[in-house]
Amino acid sequence: KTDLKESSQILQSTMFALDGIHWTLCMPLADRDTSLSSIISVFLSLSAGHMTDLIYTEKELVQSLREYIKAEESKLATVKSWANKLDDLTRVSTSDPEGYLAHPVNAYKLMKRLNTEWSELESLVLQNPSDGFISNMSIHRQYFPDQEDETGAAKALMRLQDTYQLDSEAFSRGKLPGMHSSALLTVDDCFDMGKTAYNDADYYHAVLWMQQALKQLDAGEEAEVSKADILDYLSYSVYQMGDLPRAVELTRRLVAIDPSHQRAGGNLRYFERLLFKQLNEQNQVYEPASEQPIQLGTYSRPKDHLPERETYEALCRGEGLQMNEARRSRLFCRYQDGVRNPRLLLKPIKEEDEWDSPHIVRYLDILSHEEIEKIKELAKPRLARATVRDPKTGVLTTANYRVSKSAWLEGEDDPVIARVNQRIEDITGLTVDTAELLQVANYGVGGQYEPHYDFSRRPFDSNLKADGNRLATFLNYKDEPDAFKRLGTGNRVATFLNYMSDVEAGGATVFPDFGAAIWPRKGTAVFWYNLFKSGEGDYRTRHAACPVLVGSKWVSNKWIHERGQEFRRPCGLTEVD
Repeated sequence: KTDLKESSQILQSTMFALDGIHWTLCMPLADRDTSLSSIISVFLSLSAGHMTDLIYTEKELVQSLREYIKAEESKLATVKSWANKLDDLTRVSTSDPEGYLAHPVNAYKLMKRLNTEWSELESLVLQNPSDGFISNMSIHRQYFPDQEDETGAAKALMRLQDTYQLDSEAFSRGKLPGMHSSALLTVDDCFDMGKTAYNDADYYHAVLWMQQALKQLDAGEEAEVSKADILDYLSYSVYQMGDLPRAVELTRRLVAIDPSHQRAGGNLRYFERLLFKQLNEQNQVYEPASEQPIQLGTYSRPKDHLPERETYEALCRGEGLQMNEARRSRLFCRYQDGVRNPRLLLKPIKEEDEWDSPHIVRYLDILSHEEIEKIKELAKPRLARATVRDPKTGVLTTANYRVSKSAWLEGEDDPVIARVNQRIEDITGLTVDTAELLQVANYGVGGQYEPHYDFSRRPFDSNLKADGNRLATFLNYKDEPDAFKRLGTGNRVATFLNYMSDVEAGGATVFPDFGAAIWPRKGTAVFWYNLFKSGEGDYRTRHAACPVLVGSKWVSNKWIHERGQEFRRPCGLTEVD
C-alpha cells in the first residue's frame, strides 16, 4: 500500500493517467497486483518518456551551447572592433596629443572611454577570463581616470557651453568657433551628460542635454538608452525648471511609449493636478506646451555664488570690453631697460601698455621656445590639481572655482628657472628673493580660474577710497587674516604672468571690474601691481582665467611679495598712490 501510495503521488505530480490511477485505487484487492504492475509499467514508460524529454533537453542545451559559442564569437568580434577602432583613434591622438586634446569633445570622450567604456570591456572579457588582459588592466587601472574625473570632464563641457553660449547641438556635432571636427557626441553620450547634471541637481543642463539626446534619437540614431529613459529624466527636469505644461506633454509621451512605466503614471497625475490648480488660480485656460524643441535660452540659467558672472563670461567672449579710443590713445609701447639694468642695456625688453588704470603692461619675447619647453618638461612630472591659499588658515587647498594642474619650480631645479627668476627681477625692479616659487599651470579644455584677487584682503574698511566698481568689491570682500602669514614675506604686491602657449579659442585673462580682456600670446608676459604703494589692496585687480574652449593653455607666474621692496617701491603720499 505504501508503494502504491508513493506511485500514485508521483503519477499525480506528473499529471499523467489520472483516470487510471483512480480506477486502480477503486479496484477489488484481488486484481491489485496486476494493476500495480500495470501502474509500474506505466510509471517506467513515463520515466522513459521523461528520459526522452531529457534527450530533447540535451539538444536544447547543445543549441544553447552553440548560442554561447556564438555569443563568445560576438564578444570576440566586439573586442576586435574595439581594438581596430582604438588603433585608429590612438594613431591620431598620439601623433599630436595636445592638438587632439585641444578639442573639448575629445577630452570628454577620453575621460568617458577610460572610466566607463574600458570598464565595460573589462567586464565583457571577465565573462571568460583572460589572464593576460586582466593582468594588463590591473597594472594600468591605477592610472585610469575615475568617476570624479569623468564627471569633471562633463561639467567642463557645460562650463564652456555657458561661458561661450554654445548650444548642445554645437558640441554634439563638433561645431566650435573657428573649427569643425569629427569629434561627435552620440545619443548615449548626450544622455550621460544630462544624467551627470541631473545627479548634481543641475536641471538646467540636464534639460539641454536630455533634449539633445532625444533629438538625435528621434532623427534615427541608434542608441543603447531607450526613449522612455530619456523622457523620464527630461520630463522631471523640465518640471524642476518650473515648466509644468511641457512637463505634462513630455510625461504623456512617456506614458504612450511605456504605459506600465513605474513612475510615469503617478508623475502625470501629479503634474496635471499642479497645472490645473495653477491655471485655476490664475483664471487661465489650458494650452498645450509649445512643440518647439528646448534649446539654449528657453530657460534662464539659475544664479550662482558669483555676483559678476554675466560680466565675467561676456568678457571671456570678447563682449562688453571697455576699451575705447580715448583710453587707447593713452596706451603706448616702449623699450624697457629696467632703469639702466646692465643685463637689459644691450637688449631692452619690448613693453606694451594693456590698460591705463590700473596700469597693466605686456612684455614681448620674455621666454624663448626652448625655455618654454624646458619649463614644461620640468613641470609635467609634478603637475597636480591646482590649489588656492585658504584665506582663514593660509594653507593651500583645492577649490572648484580653480580648475587646472599646477607645479612649483625652484631656481635650483634648473638654470632656466634661475634665469627666468632673474629676468623677472631685472624687468620689474622688484626683488624675487621673497617671491613665491615659479608656479607653472596647465589649463586644459574647460580649465579656468574664476574671478579672484591675488592678494590677501583685510577686514572691510568703509573709509577705503579706490576707483572701480565698488559693488563687486563689497560683495566679495572677505575677512581674511593675513593669508600669507606663514610665509613671513607680507602680501602679494605684484603678479608677473608668463604666457607659454597660444590658445586657439578662449583662455583670456579678464578683469570684470573695469572691463578688460588680455589674450594669451606665447612668449609674452603681463605684469600688474596688486597693492597700492601704501600697501592697501587695489580691488580693481580682481581677475579671472577664462575657460579654455579649444587648445591647451600653459602659463607660469611669479607672485612677488612686499618684503624687500621697501626701497625699490617706496610708500606713496596717499592711500591709493
